[in-house]
Parts: sequence; structure tokens; C-alpha cells
Amino acid sequence: MSAETERRYTLDEYLALERESEVRYEFWNGEVFAMSGGTLSHERIMGNAFAFFRSLLRGRCETFASDMQIKVPSAPPYRYADGSVVCGKVEVERFNGNDLLINPLLIYEVLSPSTEAYDRGDKFTYYKSIPSLREYLLVAQHRPHITHYAKQADGVWSYAEINDLDGSLQLRSVDVTLTLSDVYQDVELETLIPRIL
Repeated sequence: MSAETERRYTLDEYLALERESEVRYEFWNGEVFAMSGGTLSHERIMGNAFAFFRSLLRGRCETFASDMQIKVPSAPPYRYADGSVVCGKVEVERFNGNDLLINPLLIYEVLSPSTEAYDRGDKFTYYKSIPSLREYLLVAQHRPHITHYAKQADGVWSYAEINDLDGSLQLRSVDVTLTLSDVYQDVELETLIPRIL
């Protein structure tokens, strides 16, 4: 994600830009950010995650791809995620001619160098204001690595990392086990060479 320009936008100007452009943008406090285009690895990971969730959750949950706008109370009017899942009734709010998803249980982002700090920091902080959200996944694209955040009963978010293609994690919000080998299927990962100091 990168700042589109140095100028400040009104919400109406931003909404007009979104309507007229093929590029997806996010708006925050007068700034407009173009959402990064994906690499082949990014697209494969997004597709694998979407297919995994859609296949295993069909009939009880609905999986959404990156074009679904998500209402985020602390960062209006909406954000884009790489993917999200709703179990039960899908709830939307109509805004500017679009449906904003308001009740995702799980959101995932595929990290890239230009978005990683934002996805791990401010964007996650904003996502926490979504009352229904229970789990957040950050998926690296250069090596097998998923950061998993889960909201506990007391409201505190727990944290875990999985770093092995044979690894898996239990997603309690949607009651499935996600394996890294499913997420990284057909993805060419960098070979990490240890550095000798």
C-alpha cells in the first residue's frame, strides 16, 4: 500500500476516485492509499487460502475475497482485506452503492514489503474495532510463515507463529485446522541461506 499523493482528499473525493478507478484505494484521515498489486506468490497464496476456506466451510460459512469492503468502525469508511470469513448470517451495510461487510469472524492478509508494517500495526489495530472479529492471520509470501492472532474470552489477543510447511494451526472461530502446505501449494519460496558473521 502506498500513498497516492501528498494532497488531502475529502471523503466525497475519495469515493469518486474509487468509483472511477480500476485500482482499489483505502482512505484514512484525508489520505488516499493505492492497494498494492500482487506478485504471483501473493495471488497463489490468496487463491489457496480462499479455496481452502470455501471448500471446508461450504454450507456453514461464507468466504470473501479481496474486493469485499469491510466496515471498520475505527477507520471509516472501510478497509480491504485479502480475505475474510463469516459464519452464520452475512451482515452488510449499504454505503455509497456498495455492501460493506460488518461481521467477519476471521480476516487474513498476505504480506508484502510495502504493506507488512501497516498490516501488522495500524491495520490490525483498526480491525480490532470490528466486534465480530475473532482471528487475524498474516501470511508471509517469501517463506512458510503465518502469524496467528486470536481474541480470547477476556478480550486479550493471543499470538502464535507457525514456520514450517508441515505445521498447522487450529482456527477456533471457524472450527478448522489450517495447514501451511495447503496455503503454500504451488508457491515458490525463497531458499533462506543462514548468514555467517
